Parts: sequence; C-alpha cells; structure tokens
Amino acid sequence: MASSPAAKPQVAHGPDASHERFERLAHETFEGAILLKGIFAVLEAAAGFLLWLTGPTPILHLVARLSALRLGDHSDWLAATLLRAAESFSMQAEHFFAVYLMAHGLVKLSLVLGLFRRKRWAYPTSIVVMSMFVVYQLWRFHLTHGVGLLALSVFDSVLVALIWREWRRLPARSAT
Repeated sequence: MASSPAAKPQVAHGPDASHERFERLAHETFEGAILLKGIFAVLEAAAGFLLWLTGPTPILHLVARLSALRLGDHSDWLAATLLRAAESFSMQAEHFFAVYLMAHGLVKLSLVLGLFRRKRWAYPTSIVVMSMFVVYQLWRFHLTHGVGLLALSVFDSVLVALIWREWRRLPARSAT
C-alpha cells in the first residue's frame, strides 16, 4: 500500500534548499562570532578597568604564585620570563595597558551592540576597525611569531567577511 504524498513531511531539496541552509548557517555563524567578540570585549574592558584600579601589584602576586606553582621554584624558563616581565611592569606601562584595554574593549563592544541592533553605521565601521586590528595583529605576528596572533587574525578576517556579507543583505530601509 503506497502512502499518500500528504503523509510524508515536505523536505525541500535542490539548489534553493541548499542555498537557504547555507544562508542560515552563515547568519548563525555571524551571530555566534559577534557574540564571542562581545564577550571578549566586556572581559577586555573589565581587565583594563581592574588594572587601572589595582595597579600592577596584584598582577605581580598572581604571576609569582603561578610561577611558583609551575615547578615549585623559578628555574622554569616560562615562569621566570613571566615573573621578570611582571616585575618590570612600570607605572607608565600600567596606565598605557589599562587605557588600551578599556578603550579597545569599549570600541569593540559598541560595534558589537550596533551589529546586533542592525544599525547601518556599525557594518562599515566594524569592517574598517576589524581590518585595522588584523593589520596590527599581523604586524605583531611578524615581530613575535605568536601563533595566537595569527589565529586571532584569521578569526577577525572571517568576521570581516561575515560582516560584509550581512551588510549587503540589510534591507534598504534598515535602522540607522
């Protein structure tokens, strides 16, 4: 006995269905990446604020404890390097990093909020700012060879492409 066509769920097939799934996946990836950027922006701004409030002493104590836990002494190269860096953290460097972290975090947070609210100004501004971050990160990677900078640059580059894609898909009369 054959089942009637109405009994089977209608599943879209073909190029239109594939395109629709891709569009949904791209949009969800955009939203997830923006959410991650927003979380890290809040953490970054909070870290800058805490550094500004507390100064480098808690950082020195934290690094000293982590260094001591690493091998029980300071003979470990990584532990010793971190401890030396923390000890040489000057007041000028403290203020620079505190202001940098707060500003960097707050700029990214404002862009993320604009993107989530689909504000038209946030798309080109985010593309420019994120592209500048990528250029800076790649320059720092060239100097330090830090793999984390390269990974962050790849993430930010994909994010720029997703922002561009979402910007092109905005309705003509989107919120400003």
